[in-house]
Amino acid sequence: MREHQQYALLAVPAIAFLEAFVGVGLFISGFILLLVCTILYTEQIATLQQILPLAFCGAILSDHCGFYIGRLTGRSFHRTQFASRRSDLFEKAQASIVKYGGWAILFGRFMTPIRSFVPLITGGSGMPALKYSLYDLLACTLWTLALGALVTGLDKLWF
Repeated sequence: MREHQQYALLAVPAIAFLEAFVGVGLFISGFILLLVCTILYTEQIATLQQILPLAFCGAILSDHCGFYIGRLTGRSFHRTQFASRRSDLFEKAQASIVKYGGWAILFGRFMTPIRSFVPLITGGSGMPALKYSLYDLLACTLWTLALGALVTGLDKLWF
C-alpha cells in the first residue's frame, strides 16, 4: 500500500461517499471505511489529520447529493417499485423527519440501515436547504469525530 499511498488516501472519501449514498449505502458497510481508515492509520500510511477531513468530505458530499436527489424527485420517489414495497417504512421515516427535524438528521447519520435514505427523504420533505445543510454539517462533524475515536481505539487492539 505504501507504493500507492496517494491512491490509498483517495479510497477514504470514495468509501465514505458510497457507504452513505442513496441505495448504495445498503450494500457498502461502514465497517469497510473503518477498516481502511484503521489500516491507513496503524500502518502509518496516513495521519488522522489526513484521513478525517477526507472522510468528512465524502460523507457531506454524499448526504447533500441524496438531499438534492430527494428535492428533485420529490414525491415521485414514493411511487417507485422499491419505495412502494417499503411504503410503511418510508412513511414512518417521513413522519419522523417532519416531527423531529434536525434530530432525525443527526441520529440518521449514525444509524447504518437508514443512513443513505435520510437525506433523500429529508430532501423530499421540503426542509429548507440551509437548515438541512447546518444540521448535516453538525451530524457529519460528530460522525467524523466518532470515526477518529474508533480508529485510534482500534489502533490499541491492532496486533
